[in-house]
Amino acid sequence: MYAKHYFRSTLLAASLFPLAGIAQDLPTDLRQEIGSYFDNVARREVSIGRIKIDSVATKGKTLQLFANINCSYIPFREDNVDEIYRTVKSMLPAEWASYQLEIRTNGRSIEEQIPLALRSKKNKKAIFPQSGKNIPLVSKKSSPYTPTRGLNNRHIAMWQSHGFYYEAKLDRWEWQRARIFQTVEDLYTQSYVLPFLVPMLENAGANVLLPRERDTQTHEVIVDNDGCLDGKSLYTERDADRKWSNGQGEGFAHQRYIYKDFENPFQEGTYRQAETIRKGEESTAEWIPEIPESGQYAVYVSYRSLPNSTEDARYTVYHRGGKTEFSVNQKMGGGTWIYLGTFGFDKGCNNSCKVTLSNRSDKAGRIVTADAVKIGGGMGNIARSRSSQGTTENLKSSDKRNLSSATPLATDMSNSTSQPQVSTYPRFCEAARYWLQWAGIPDSVYSESQGKNDYTDDYKCRGIWVNYLAGGSSVNPDEKGLNIPIDLAFAFHSDAGTTLNDSIIGTLGIYYTNVYNGQYTNGASRYLARDLTDLIQSNIVRDIRTLYEPEWSRRGMWNQSYFEARVPRVPTMLLEMLSHQNFADMRYGLDPRFRFTVSRAVYKGMLQFLSSVSGTEYIVQPLPVDHLSVKMIEDDEIELSWQPVSDPLEPTAEPEQYIVYTRVGNGDFDNGVLVKDNHYRASLPAGVVCSYKVTAVNKGGESFPSEILSAGRAFNSKGRVLVVNGFDRVSAPADFVAPAPADTLLAGFLDNLDHGVPYIKDISYIGSMKEFRRSIPWMDDDASGFGDSYGDYETQVISGNTFDYPALHGAAILKAGYSFVSCSDEAVEDHQVSLTDYAYTDLILGKECQTKMGRGIKPLEYKTFSPALQSALTDYCNQGGNLFVSGAYVATDLWDNRLAPSQEADRKFATDVLKYRWRTGQAARNGRVKCVPSPFESLEGNYTYHNELNAESYAVESPDAIEPSQGAYTVMRYAENNLSAGIAYRGAYKTIVLGFPFETIRTEKERNELMHNILQFFNSTNN
Repeated sequence: MYAKHYFRSTLLAASLFPLAGIAQDLPTDLRQEIGSYFDNVARREVSIGRIKIDSVATKGKTLQLFANINCSYIPFREDNVDEIYRTVKSMLPAEWASYQLEIRTNGRSIEEQIPLALRSKKNKKAIFPQSGKNIPLVSKKSSPYTPTRGLNNRHIAMWQSHGFYYEAKLDRWEWQRARIFQTVEDLYTQSYVLPFLVPMLENAGANVLLPRERDTQTHEVIVDNDGCLDGKSLYTERDADRKWSNGQGEGFAHQRYIYKDFENPFQEGTYRQAETIRKGEESTAEWIPEIPESGQYAVYVSYRSLPNSTEDARYTVYHRGGKTEFSVNQKMGGGTWIYLGTFGFDKGCNNSCKVTLSNRSDKAGRIVTADAVKIGGGMGNIARSRSSQGTTENLKSSDKRNLSSATPLATDMSNSTSQPQVSTYPRFCEAARYWLQWAGIPDSVYSESQGKNDYTDDYKCRGIWVNYLAGGSSVNPDEKGLNIPIDLAFAFHSDAGTTLNDSIIGTLGIYYTNVYNGQYTNGASRYLARDLTDLIQSNIVRDIRTLYEPEWSRRGMWNQSYFEARVPRVPTMLLEMLSHQNFADMRYGLDPRFRFTVSRAVYKGMLQFLSSVSGTEYIVQPLPVDHLSVKMIEDDEIELSWQPVSDPLEPTAEPEQYIVYTRVGNGDFDNGVLVKDNHYRASLPAGVVCSYKVTAVNKGGESFPSEILSAGRAFNSKGRVLVVNGFDRVSAPADFVAPAPADTLLAGFLDNLDHGVPYIKDISYIGSMKEFRRSIPWMDDDASGFGDSYGDYETQVISGNTFDYPALHGAAILKAGYSFVSCSDEAVEDHQVSLTDYAYTDLILGKECQTKMGRGIKPLEYKTFSPALQSALTDYCNQGGNLFVSGAYVATDLWDNRLAPSQEADRKFATDVLKYRWRTGQAARNGRVKCVPSPFESLEGNYTYHNELNAESYAVESPDAIEPSQGAYTVMRYAENNLSAGIAYRGAYKTIVLGFPFETIRTEKERNELMHNILQFFNSTNN
């Protein structure tokens, strides 16, 4: 995020403690010895500069040693503080034996810098009272459970770095950081915040507010009482005892598609209101959107907050999975977009996809207000141009000058106006400054420069926005705002900087105390922000070191005047997670597993902090369950079972109950059913695919979902197929370091060899890396040096592993007239599911292959055929089974994985049991295969699969060419080169193996045809 930042390294005792007497100075060599001891203590945890004893003083009978600021970067705990005092006391001359010792750094004693959460004798009384005693902004009423020891009723403001912005000096839109290592910081930090961190916090019960668009859906539909620009969406009302009427004051209106300087859509319209009732016939408002394309859409509502507003405005979202009900506290958050959730909607305009609002309430006589509903993220709609007043200098957040009084640049270009232009990018790519304008936030918040400099406006508006959110609430009562009691704020950034020896730069935390008289509104010390910083940084570093990289660097905890840390009136941390400019960091940073772990660590740090300052106990939400399986109990009933997963890093994260979510056909998942045990029975209708996912819950919250399993019951079924999901992989792209002595010359990421596998989807990938020479330096953001990358994908969503492939395979199986159930590969490996119970087995291997993490010091994960799976498949085949296997690395992983030596037993399994052998990897590029003549006439047709990055399906950049062995035949070839793409074997058992994944076939028609042919082959008579 920021370039190197230097600051004062000493603290003068006289300035901090003017009443302290100056002691007889300790000898220089003793002070150096104490400093060296502190260096040794620090090196156990932190990578920082030298620690020195700057000065010595006495205060009564207390000897005070003042260490420089580097000492404050040590994570102080009760045990190391005790050790420090014992050791330093033993080093002092005898004349100091009768004195108490106090060691100070960063303006406080070291014992005062132990986080409250980690003190064994901490005061249980809240020192920063829980805002959650108020009714929260949004409550999801359709959820089958509510966490009680998590973050329920908490409000967290958070932002994910920078964003695409208008640079007036160049009269163009551009990123705020460089395109490097296949990403850019403006998007990279979103790959933690949106898919991982925000859901974790919301699963714990928190309301999370973001100053950037959270929805990657590029369509946007606005439905408003003042009319809809699309001419098709509908706003309607139904009056009963209490009628809807016009409210007094401003509301939202969508009068144009493009907005210019300081235009505020929330000041251009009206709103509606009705009196609430407890009994009787309710009045309702309905927003029925014209959905341009079936898909997932975020739903936002807007309303007006009034002195007598209801605290339980009842919204209902009707979607493909049914309906979901919310309660919104309209006493806060009025006049902006308030996020409810993300839902699946069908194309078109109909009553099955809409949002409604009722005037029913727990308290009658209050006012419920109705304004606009926003569905989808959309494209950027804020047009920018050079201000006629000129532009100002692009100062950094850490600049000591008065950022609000920067002077215009004296250049002809800066003082000339230009034509307004929109970014042409999806809104989720854009900086906070533009979302805040679209969201009705005052221009005094989002443009302190009054339109002269979008760069400084962007980073400044985030902290000011926090105070505006909290304005009028208990945490910021003296400012005007939205009355939302924000508990903490968090800025997620990555840093700049490189190393020459492939060492890791690591994690830095920033907070600031010397403002607002060093206090929050309730009188609590701003050093609470250091607690927050320490807890989050400690969780991150511990978890990374434990799981992935024992040499992960912990940097300092800077008490420094960065705008984003200085301005918020609530405890705030600015995180520099790693260096996006450093190859060693980014080998980890591009991996979804790493991102999940880091996000969970941030969530745990926030949970610890908020629990400690409110004097409450906490429980961490569980990890996702595994070992899923679905089996038929009766012809019309299934049983779903699974196993809980313990968290070795967190003893409280044990599941207590579970939620099972169900999806019928092409709909969406419902609101879930709470179950006590690790199994669940349900009826199974005929002729439709039913899908299931499971989460674990405890008092701390809800886990991430499991993989998705499916089942289907065919009319007049021809048999039953078991679908085994063996595609678990998520990973970073392939990387390389040239062999010595060239290892200092060339390195980088090779996504054309293996793009890796995103978790669900990726919004941070911008294009392939193009500069592999380590010696090429960064010159500017358009010439990033080593790591420089293309930008041809930077507005696109890239599909990853959705963990939802049994449904896709199952739909084709059901179409062929067969019933099916499904299970995870772990359930087969651990003998919870027996393949021999099924005549037909479909093994999904996707892009499964042995994969490292980072520099590869931990064991590889995601082997295609583990020894346990090989054993189960061998037994299945020996008992006459019919086995269909498809995957991009079914042979390469066993013969030619560059990370894992080839094992004879693996090769023998493939050749002797499955009847194929490896020919080559990266076998084709055009994504087309054709069936070829063989003894098996049922296998015919031409097929296409996804071979380029897209939003619909993960791409197969490196399919396998496989040759038949021991009586098998080639049945498919790649169209471009006639390499063998698939084999079939018929003997005492039958196998079909494809070198590309079945689920990546482009159309439903093609998948149905191929699956029909495969099952027909399995049913053919042996000759």
